[in-house]
Amino acid sequence: MPALAATLRYPTQRILLPRTKLAYVHLRNLLTDAKRDRAARVSGYVAIWLAEELVLLYLQQGEVVNATSTQNGQTFVALPIADALARVPAEPELGEICFHEADESQLACMYAAQAGSVAAMGFPEEIEPGVAASLFPYLAATTFDGFVQIRVGGLVNYLLFQDGAVRRGYLADGDAGPLVARVQRLFDDEGAPAARDVRRWEGPPPLPVQAAPALIQAYRELAASIVARLVSEGGEGAPAVAEAARQALLPTHPALRAFALGAAGTRGTTEPADAVTGAVGAWVTDLLWTAASDGPEPESLLRDASRERRHVFQSAGFFDRLPWKVAW
Repeated sequence: MPALAATLRYPTQRILLPRTKLAYVHLRNLLTDAKRDRAARVSGYVAIWLAEELVLLYLQQGEVVNATSTQNGQTFVALPIADALARVPAEPELGEICFHEADESQLACMYAAQAGSVAAMGFPEEIEPGVAASLFPYLAATTFDGFVQIRVGGLVNYLLFQDGAVRRGYLADGDAGPLVARVQRLFDDEGAPAARDVRRWEGPPPLPVQAAPALIQAYRELAASIVARLVSEGGEGAPAVAEAARQALLPTHPALRAFALGAAGTRGTTEPADAVTGAVGAWVTDLLWTAASDGPEPESLLRDASRERRHVFQSAGFFDRLPWKVAW
């Protein structure tokens, strides 16, 4: 792993698990504990340093809600949660891990800077963002609303601005004391502004929450059950019809990339639960309309296929996306 990715360090409110060899920690147990133990049901991040990349898991109230990764410490990509977890070996020989509590607004800044949908705003040519005397007067004069990321080596820091003034700060130095003094220390070496990477964004928007892997798996099994039932009722072409419907809906429902029937269906998605539910609802509707002329009644088929997990689907609003009323 490049040195920069290996040394990245983010702010923390509380260290729940200091940076430790990955071989000593059972990741699944750690995340399960974060969900079940009231004291561990916190918001924060789990950083996992692997041989080739750094994986970050974002948690809200103990639940993993998003994930990103980087190989070089500079460019990040969003990862489906299931894919991020799958990258961690079951019995790792190398790698390190930490679990830190963090404010949700800090998590929003981290994600927006790494893989958010809004690009950094940049600065005018006459502004030197690495120099405090140039940066802060400019932000004040333009009544900037948003956040600034200040990277000094591997330390990543965030300042939230409102009307050009710093409203809150999250610093990775681990020091105590007034925020102003701690920020000043980030700019102490005025002779080397290039050592600081300073960028800014509007917002940040709230941290995106991906559909839970368990919900995605439930929808996969529902789709497979519907197709299998159609085949058993004489519709041998049901798998081909289902795949054609999925492909046709992909431009408007990209979440369906995670639902190819067969082995390819193990791919995850970064889409939120509502988008996944809407995508699967549209897919099932198209499939059952096509099969309605010579197949079983949609209401009956849906009731049988979804009975075991009907409460999961009801909570997700799946049945509200269908043109049929499923009676229990």
